[in-house]
Amino acid sequence: MEQVLFWLMAVVAVVSALTTISSRRPVHSALAFLVTLLSLAVLFLLLSAQFVAVIQIIIYAGAILVLFLFVIMLLNAQSGEGPQIKLPSQRPLAIALALLLFGGLSYLLLSSPLGAARPLPAGMGTVQAVGGILFNHFLLPFEVASVLLLVGVIGAVVLTVKEDEQPK
Repeated sequence: MEQVLFWLMAVVAVVSALTTISSRRPVHSALAFLVTLLSLAVLFLLLSAQFVAVIQIIIYAGAILVLFLFVIMLLNAQSGEGPQIKLPSQRPLAIALALLLFGGLSYLLLSSPLGAARPLPAGMGTVQAVGGILFNHFLLPFEVASVLLLVGVIGAVVLTVKEDEQPK
């Protein structure tokens, strides 16, 4: 039963991720992204990574997705129709890069040795261990990510201010 659920959630994650990047409506993309995040949380639960699954739901599905929806609504981008700008087609480049990425990942997967699983160290994956590593070894990247999110929100607010509303 676990394996059936794993493959079902894997298919749901891939289909909803493809829907996220192919939908022309931003709100539909955000909802498909929510389905992707929730199916990944179920996959983490099946892999006995309860902490990561809960963090996936709280931070990504809760906070980050709400931030995305806030920016979408702030920019008033309901239809997904932007200004009509004629650009050369980037489809051949995108297909070539996707094939290159797929080939590289396939090579790495097939060439990696699949040995016996080693036991995890005691306390691995606990809240204390993750917090200790995050705030001792990765404090700078954590703060940089916070500043980048803040800059994104400020940029969205600046973009929505109309020309006649700006202070002189």
